[in-house]
This record gives sequence, C-alpha cells and structure tokens, in this order.
Amino acid sequence: MSKNLLINFNFNFDQLGDAREYRPPAERVIEGDIVCRNWDVDSAKDDKVRAGVWESTPGVNRSIKGETWEFCLILSGVVEITEDGQPPVTYKAGDCFIMKPGYTGTWRTLETVRKVWIMA
Repeated sequence: MSKNLLINFNFNFDQLGDAREYRPPAERVIEGDIVCRNWDVDSAKDDKVRAGVWESTPGVNRSIKGETWEFCLILSGVVEITEDGQPPVTYKAGDCFIMKPGYTGTWRTLETVRKVWIMA
C-alpha cells in the first residue's frame, strides 16, 4: 500500500495489483461454489479503517458483520441482500449501502459482482 496521503482509487484493475482469491467459510455457504477476489487499496488508523475492491461469483452465503461497519458501492453485477427478519433488497451498479455492526443476513450474488468497500 502507498505511503502517499492522496490515494488514486481508480477502477483500472490491472493497476490494483494482484487480488487475493478465496472462498467464504464452508459453514456460511448456502448455495453455489462462490469464489471471491479482493484488492486491498489502503488502510489507516492501525488497520482499523480499510478500503478496497471486492468481487464475488454467483451464490448465496450468510453475511455476518460482527463489530465491523462497512460502506459498499456496487460497481457491476447484481446482488440481493436480506437482513434477518427483513425483506430482500436488490442492488446493482451505482447503488450504495451501509452494513452496520451486528448485521446478519444473506448475500445472494445473482450476477458476478464488484464493489468498493470501506470498513471501520
């Protein structure tokens, strides 16, 4: 990560470096063979605030935030997010939302999705 104080957060993925590829924990996967990729862009405050780009292939998994606050901006694809006890909400490119600490629900990726995320 850069030591600069002004960080270019462009979406040229060739310039973000190598992505970390992983699968969600098996106990959280409800449907599909989900593959995720993450590009860490920057962090601050001893890694308590972080930002990056994330991608996921289609599938359904449990989403549990714990103590984490997360802002998301969907860049491409379509997801349906259902907070426990609430109706589902669909998000597509250009939509943004916040998942607050304590959030639990399901994340259904309908079309491979990319998002910008900021966690604190």
